Amino acid sequence: MSTFDLIRSDIESYCEAHSTPENELLYRLNRHTNLETLNPRMLSGQLQGVFLSFIAKMLSPKTILEIGTFTGYSALCLAEGLSEYGYLHTIEANEEYEERIKNYFSQSPLKNKIVLHIGKAEEIVPTLNETWDLVFIDADKENYQIFYDIVFPKVRKGGFILIDNTLWNGKVVREVAPNDKDTKSVMAFNDFVQNDNRVRNLLLPFRDGIMIVEKL
Repeated sequence: MSTFDLIRSDIESYCEAHSTPENELLYRLNRHTNLETLNPRMLSGQLQGVFLSFIAKMLSPKTILEIGTFTGYSALCLAEGLSEYGYLHTIEANEEYEERIKNYFSQSPLKNKIVLHIGKAEEIVPTLNETWDLVFIDADKENYQIFYDIVFPKVRKGGFILIDNTLWNGKVVREVAPNDKDTKSVMAFNDFVQNDNRVRNLLLPFRDGIMIVEKL
């Protein structure tokens, strides 16, 4: 999701022009998502995609979990950093995206490293007998705390959790409307992480905010 008024569009464009461009598959996925979906801003996009790829490559994880696949862009970026025998599990709640996701995954040289699950993360994660090196959460904001709680015991010591949209278009520093459940949920989650003595954390003001959490 773009930062909109958090970072000037010309600055974001300059950063994009001076960052590694998308490969051909990601470019097509980006373009088709913008043309064919109702909420294309949910896509990670070039800058965040490169960021996620860098993080994964620095960690060289054996296991990655993603909650919130959307059309598959971020999963493909994260998978670039998997270790030789590593694999990524990604969970998407909206079954309408399933065929689109599978189509793009099937075109990637990393297709055999990616496992797609369709359904609710809170039901699927407990069935996965894995210890995660890296987790990326980018799904329903009201359920951030639930997602965090179900994955945390399965993250190895020294492992990382990345949580997207933790600035929520800047609403976290504005007066919150009484009926704005998403913003309230994001703010409550950020406060929880800040006071969680089991972790070290950084709220990075990048695009729409990424909370980086290291399990101690």
